[in-house]
Parts: sequence; C-alpha cells; structure tokens
Amino acid sequence: MRDKTYDTNTDLYEKAILVSLITPETKRAGGDPEHSLEELAQLAETAGVEVLSVMVQNKESRDTKWFIGKGKVEELRAAADELGATTAIFDQELSGAQVRNLEEALDLKIVDRTQLILDIFAQRAKTREGIIQVELAQLSYLLPRLSGHGKNLSRLGGGIGTRGPGESKLETDRRHIRGRISELKAHLEEVVRHRKLHRERRKKSGVTQVALVGYTNAGKSTLLRELTSADVYVENQLFATLDPTSRTMELPNGREIVLTDTVGFIQNLPHDLVAAFRATLEEVNEADVVLHVVDCSSPMREEQMAVVEDLLGELGASGKPTITLFNKKDLYEGDPGQMIRATSGESLVISAYEADDLERLRLAVQDMLTGSTLTFALPVNRGDLIALAYRSGEVLGSDTAEDGETVHITVQVSRSHYEKSGYQLQPYLV
Repeated sequence: MRDKTYDTNTDLYEKAILVSLITPETKRAGGDPEHSLEELAQLAETAGVEVLSVMVQNKESRDTKWFIGKGKVEELRAAADELGATTAIFDQELSGAQVRNLEEALDLKIVDRTQLILDIFAQRAKTREGIIQVELAQLSYLLPRLSGHGKNLSRLGGGIGTRGPGESKLETDRRHIRGRISELKAHLEEVVRHRKLHRERRKKSGVTQVALVGYTNAGKSTLLRELTSADVYVENQLFATLDPTSRTMELPNGREIVLTDTVGFIQNLPHDLVAAFRATLEEVNEADVVLHVVDCSSPMREEQMAVVEDLLGELGASGKPTITLFNKKDLYEGDPGQMIRATSGESLVISAYEADDLERLRLAVQDMLTGSTLTFALPVNRGDLIALAYRSGEVLGSDTAEDGETVHITVQVSRSHYEKSGYQLQPYLV
C-alpha cells in the first residue's frame, strides 16, 4: 500500500482518481452519471481529497470480480502510477470481494461512494448522538464487507478483542464489530428516549416547530442564521453542518416558533446512514410546517427535489404542510415564475441575504400556521378540551354561558395543529 502524502500547503492528504461505471441499467434508472461524478468530486473535496483524474467505464454489466473489468483495472493502475495517486474512489457501491481484489491489483486504497459519505459524516459529527449514529452506520456498512477491508479496518479506531481459541482473525473482527453495534444501538435507544421526552414537552407547551429540509448545500444553514440571528457554521460545501440545530424565530405577528435545521440529503444516501439517523430525521415528522429549501441555480434542482421528496416519504413526512423555497435566486439566470408554475403547493423564490425575501418568508409561514377563525362550545368540566383549544392556535376570546356549564372559545386555528388534533374539537364547533 502506498504511503499517504500530506501537503501542508493545501491541507490535502489523499490524492485520488475518481472512477465510475456506466451500464445500460444505470441509464434506464434515469440517473445522470456526469452529474453524479461532479457530486462525487465535491464529496471528495469536502473529505479533504485532491482529485487528480476521472475515469469512466462503459460496460454492459458490472464485473463481479473487478467491477470495471480487468483491462480497465490495468489502465487505472497505470494512471495511478503516473499521477502518484494514493486512492481510487468509485461512484458506485462495491462488495467486500471487489474491494479486496482491487486493493491487491492496484496497491491503492479503495473507497466507494457510500464509504466516502460515511467518512464525511464522521468528520462532521460533533454531538454525542451524531457520533454514535455515524459509528453505527460505519460498522453496519463494514460488517458484511469485512473480508475486503482488512487493510482499512484500523481507520475506524479501537482495538480488536482478544482472540478465542481456534478463531480466525476475521471471525474475531466480526464478533468485535457485532458487539460494538449492540452497544451503540443501546446508547442510541437511550438518546432516542430523551428525544421523545423533549418532543412531548414541546407538545404540552404548545411550541410550534418549523423544519428546514433540502438537498445538501441548498442554503438551509444560511437561512437559519439569517432568520434567527443564530451563530451557526455556514460554508459552501456538502454537509457543512451535520447535527440538527434549533433556534427561536419571531413571526410578524409577534408569535415565536422554533426553526430547526436538519441534515442535508443527497442522492444515493447510504441506507445504513438513513437508518442510523432516523431518530434525528424523524424530527421532521414533529414539525408543523416543512420548508423545503432548493438551490434554484443548480441545473439538477428537479432531481435534487425528487431525492428530498422520496426521503421525506420514506420517513413518513410527505404529507406535511410544505413551502418550497427556491433559494439563491441571485445565481439563477432563468425565469423564476417558471419554477413556481412547475411546482405544486406553495412556493417562494428568495435569496437568504435579502431582507424583503426573508420578511415574505416569515409572512408565508405565519399564513400557513394561521387557519380559520373557529368558535367552540366546550363543557367547563372538560379541561383537556379547553387546553387543546388553546394549543390549537391563537385564542381571540372566551366567555362562559349563562348556565355556567359551557365556555365559548374563539380561536384563530393553526391548520397544522387542527389537522393533528382538531377531530377532538370538531363535535363542539358552533
């Protein structure tokens, strides 16, 4: 294995060739291999890798042993020797056997797209929950491929447990990883339990929550900072922020809501990562309104929107009241109205740096949270229903009937709250 070289001027310690296999199946799936490779280059840069070259192989099907075929492997080895590459990064997922075969043939570190994304998440995770989730995803990815990652296992950190009599190194590694996965799942369950308690407290206190979702680098963190004056990390790179951040935002009518920035989505987001981060991503399910942030300057915005919508559907959050925000309008050269006309539901074209656009966004959120004005005649002895009416929106007035057994409460009802719990109040509508 070639030694890593570290460049103190550029802070890049890996030098890589990107590799992509294009098959008829890839084309039938409707993906854009060229865009996927561009995104892979961005991912590599985010991970601190210098991209030296790109190699594309068109083939009828993937080679079970060499993935790209023996001839292309020889071509890749020659290019790596000429350029001084230390790593080959594949745009598709590899099996453990393919990794092992490629490592032996190329004398390079072999990384696939999934592993690269996992490595970036490992760099970005700061909270205890984020660190647990990333390690769990890494180990879940590694376990079925262990035989092909012998040279890279040490990168995950931590030693291997004591080998039992008659056990092979591989069996010991598997046993160690399974044990660690069980530990991490137990830790994560405890974190999830605390998260649920926080959710219940928010519900009881009537806190309104709005979630920012979108493709990575669409500008969610910038919007959070500009809307709430939050001190959050903002950078023009993929997955600049990983752990969800919540801040208070004031609407034009003076009402305060909680705005939460979630992790960015990306095409082919590793299944193990989605599974590990499900507890975090399911915060979207608790949101009263979802703000879907789209980089309108991206030529792939429609595909990126589809990726986000598919993942929201997988999380069970596709039916939420949603406002689509076409962000970065200053970088868009076309007709903004065309984007709005092509989108179902409410949408705005904005720049996160323009005060007028931010005010329009606040008003749109306020309008979506504020529904019809309704009056309920509730029994005075039903404190649970009276409390529910107060949580369902802004109470405009209340008075007790002459018989003293009924209280009339007039509420400007939040659409999202009423959809969740209004069925309990419906029989008491005046």
